[in-house]
Amino acid sequence: MLYHPKWSKAKKHLMSFVCESLHSRVDFQVINYRKAHDQLGRAVITVDKVEMVSMCTITAEREEYFRERDIRIQLDDFNYDHVFHNRAIQDQAQEQLLLEGIYAQYDFFSALKEYFNSPIEISLKSNDMLIKILCMLDRRVGKRTLRKMKETISVEKTLVQDFYKLRCDAENIHCSE
Repeated sequence: MLYHPKWSKAKKHLMSFVCESLHSRVDFQVINYRKAHDQLGRAVITVDKVEMVSMCTITAEREEYFRERDIRIQLDDFNYDHVFHNRAIQDQAQEQLLLEGIYAQYDFFSALKEYFNSPIEISLKSNDMLIKILCMLDRRVGKRTLRKMKETISVEKTLVQDFYKLRCDAENIHCSE
């Protein structure tokens, strides 16, 4: 599923949310592979021109295949005739990938859509790691909120913690224990 609003327009909108202290350091890129069967590629979040998050469709779909296979081996179930059961296994595999932080380009677009259409208070409570990362960069998340997050940030995924530390450093907030 290609992102329907033009990426340049979506990127401009996304960059408008990035806090002033990180605006020149953070970038979002979408790389499409024209010769790929679905023309999808990957999306990346860079900090100081270093890739921090890479959301590659090919990698995610390969890993999803392996997770589905592992689930089928655990269940000793290789019957592919039951559509709803197959879908349940696929959903379980996708959930595992999201928990591990393995995203496809379309996951990034899905997270963007949710992020753009939700108030920041809702986005901060999201279970989606990509949305949490976007929140860590968001100008609407102020210093007071960042200081309050110091108590709970340790339960977040390591990548979310990394972006939290990045933001705290950029805002000159002491966030380490």
